[in-house]
Amino acid sequence: MKNLISSIAILGIAANLLVSDQSIAKSSKIEEFTVVGNEPFWNITVTKEGIVFKLIGEKQQIFPYTAPLPAQGRPIDKVRVYQLQGKGRNILILNKVNDCSDTMSDNKYSYSAIFIMGNQVLEGCAVKK
Repeated sequence: MKNLISSIAILGIAANLLVSDQSIAKSSKIEEFTVVGNEPFWNITVTKEGIVFKLIGEKQQIFPYTAPLPAQGRPIDKVRVYQLQGKGRNILILNKVNDCSDTMSDNKYSYSAIFIMGNQVLEGCAVKK
């Protein structure tokens, strides 16, 4: 419940963000993540080249993104908000937690994740690569 309330608060903050037109420079240090979720099964890979989204049974989508924003007054490692460039206001939010379970395996992850693409909101877990 505590994580749900935190996620809802983060969604409210993220909904008010404006997309910056400054893209990630490929030469800058980028922390890479693997994000997974189920019902439906989906995954995301955060790389220097972009954010790669894959929903099972559909073609993968690659989004360029701006440098992740931290929550106000928090270090970047606590909350990261990625604003994906392209059509719509697509957002990936990674929130550091004690542990996140994908509910399908015994794997534990150190981040919870919310991915918003258009009217679709997906919830999952993430880990640094």
